Amino acid sequence: MAINLDKMRQKLDALSKKGGDKRNFFWKPQDGEQTLRIVPDPDGDPFKEFWFHYGVADEPGFLCPKKNLGDKCPVCDFVAELYSTKDEEDRKMANQLRAKQRFFSPVIVRGEEDKGVRLWGYSKTVYENLLNLVLNPDYGDITDPENGTDLVISYGKKAGQMFPSTDIQPRRRSSALDNDSSKAREWMEAEIPYDSLFVTKTTEEVEEIFRRHREGVSSEEKEAVSSYKAASDDEVGSAFNELLAS
Repeated sequence: MAINLDKMRQKLDALSKKGGDKRNFFWKPQDGEQTLRIVPDPDGDPFKEFWFHYGVADEPGFLCPKKNLGDKCPVCDFVAELYSTKDEEDRKMANQLRAKQRFFSPVIVRGEEDKGVRLWGYSKTVYENLLNLVLNPDYGDITDPENGTDLVISYGKKAGQMFPSTDIQPRRRSSALDNDSSKAREWMEAEIPYDSLFVTKTTEEVEEIFRRHREGVSSEEKEAVSSYKAASDDEVGSAFNELLAS
């Protein structure tokens, strides 16, 4: 059997993205309307769930070892202790430190197809809306490459809201992922480098991070961390911050 050159190009592209700027891999909606298509995943589940601890010590965000891997997590243990006191200030601190649930789907943004498959991060509310849409017999498999459904995403602050919200409206007519079947196949076979996009920490590493958090970080350390982040081409912190805030 001859080697699949298209697949080799995809692997090379994935390696390039692992070593380049991770922020380019994420897609975040801008104010207004945008149209996108969720790309089918080889395992049949294009809605991936992760849990993150955010704002602990000098870390922009990392995967919770307990929620994601079933390992011990010192931050989660401390959060449980805070909730058990029934104290209002403890509850506020627990809410800040607790693991945050986030969902991700591979998407093609219409009008930006040249950028290829990107990762859209969204909240539980958006996730529930997407599941209801998938389970609606009028739409069914919205990711189907031949008869799926594009989604119109309306993003922004509404009157009286403190934070932006995301509304989803499916197109009335089904459509192909792309008229070029080879291009559609390339998108569907694209590998999402989750392992390199999200920081995974061991229980021991989380213990050290949480120790720094409880002891406080000196101004010199904060300045050093800020300088490192500004100089690093591989920093995904700012994009991650935006993802968790949306």
